[in-house]
Amino acid sequence: MKIIHIVFLFSFLSFTTSQASVNDFCVANLKAPKTNSGYPCKPLASVTSDDFVFHGLVAGKTNNTFKLGTTLASVTNFPALNGLGISAMRADIGEGGSAPMHTHPDATELIILVQGEFTVGFITPTSVYSKVLKPGDLFVVPQGMLHFVLNTGKGVATAYVSFSSENPTVHLLDFLLFGNKLPSNLVSQTTLIGLDQVKKLKAHFGGSG
Repeated sequence: MKIIHIVFLFSFLSFTTSQASVNDFCVANLKAPKTNSGYPCKPLASVTSDDFVFHGLVAGKTNNTFKLGTTLASVTNFPALNGLGISAMRADIGEGGSAPMHTHPDATELIILVQGEFTVGFITPTSVYSKVLKPGDLFVVPQGMLHFVLNTGKGVATAYVSFSSENPTVHLLDFLLFGNKLPSNLVSQTTLIGLDQVKKLKAHFGGSG
């Protein structure tokens, strides 16, 4: 019976292993439906060196509420990342701007500051872990932690970010609270934020109710 269990476990693990682990790589065929283990592989005969290069990690536009500009290289625009569990982003934050409170439920985040000054941190139920970063400093945010980034220096600050997912998701707290259809009085009662302020924030972030 133990042998049967071992064989079953081995079969299960083999089935759930990504195609990129089974093969040397698996450049995504973005025209095919995505599966639980990622996108199907592009035919090897049609893979070229260009598939392994991404040219778009350029400065993002910072003329918005948070003065935050981001460009992301993920499997959806860089198919060679398929199954590799990595992606990259460039973040530019204008003076006084921020990446507001948010989480990445499916990825650990590594922040590498290259220009300016960041104050960055994440929150647990019992502690806050925060540091001021200078160029060359790295800060890691464990998967799923609520975290923030502030530009506390002069001028635009720039960082490169890596994620432990080829297609990381992001949940911004402001949009979760105020970009929804929940009644404003319910949001006010559950956050202790005044009703008039909730309505203003809902109007700003595209919510209703």
